[in-house]
Amino acid sequence: MSGPQGTVLRTKGLEVGYGGRPVLTGFDFDLRPAEVLCLIGHNGAGKSTLLKTLFGLVQRNKGEIFLDDKPIETLEPRALTAAGISLMPEGRGIFPGLTVAETMKLGLWSAGVPAAGRAERLDWVMNVLPPLKGFYHRRAGTLSGGQQQMVSIGRALLSRPRCLLMDEPSIGLAPKLFQDLLQPIRQLQRQSGMTVLLVEQNVKEALKISDRVVVMKSGVIIREALPADLSDNTKLMELY
Repeated sequence: MSGPQGTVLRTKGLEVGYGGRPVLTGFDFDLRPAEVLCLIGHNGAGKSTLLKTLFGLVQRNKGEIFLDDKPIETLEPRALTAAGISLMPEGRGIFPGLTVAETMKLGLWSAGVPAAGRAERLDWVMNVLPPLKGFYHRRAGTLSGGQQQMVSIGRALLSRPRCLLMDEPSIGLAPKLFQDLLQPIRQLQRQSGMTVLLVEQNVKEALKISDRVVVMKSGVIIREALPADLSDNTKLMELY
């Protein structure tokens, strides 16, 4: 894909691998302001690796990564958080022994929110995800999968990001629960102009809230499309 002016994140010739095995090779990609981009593809296509690389959790071997069309020399999660990028990791990443309140307190500190502004920031997240209030003092290990996923999303929102990277939020969730989680994010995105990069296996549900779709296979992009172009299951099956 070409990288138009005004991209939030962009890669050029990106190469990433593990233990000498390439995962992404010559990867050119762009994420545009105020869009929900859905990244789909088979297991092992490199989707999660791309997200982790964009957030500085995996080091690139070659290539360039641009933030707001300016090259990033050193990718570091704390610096990216300060720049308005937030990651909701695959598998929720929640400590089961902590209460939701403790998780949020830790998240506020990690996001670098000043102490004087933490109550207001927490209120803002609760307004985006009101059900959090109902289990705020429960331990994460006692929550349902959907509730745990909501905590993970809420924690990612604590930095009030302008760009949210979401890795497989539907894991373990029924389609109805998945939509209950995604709709508040879509509403927030439309109100605030936030950019969302959504990596997802539940393609049918993810397409309902997406503006653009990128299809990956074996570490490369094989198609870019609009959600309406892939509404037919037959077309989707051809890509997998």
